[in-house]
Amino acid sequence: MQTVVESSNFVPLLIFGGSFLVAVVAIIAGVGQKVLIGRNRERTRQEIAAYVAEGTMTADEGERLLRAGK
Repeated sequence: MQTVVESSNFVPLLIFGGSFLVAVVAIIAGVGQKVLIGRNRERTRQEIAAYVAEGTMTADEGERLLRAGK
């Protein structure tokens, strides 16, 4: 009786399993990166809005900064 380790199918199983694991990690990392980019973009928008509200910068300057970030 052969076990998984002794089986001749172990190498292909290891290759495909490892490839699947790498693909899953890459997808999760990509989604995480997009979430962080969106969160930071929204934080920047809020900070610019606060500067405009307190009068530190004009609305035109804030609008230019927001357009430059796209």
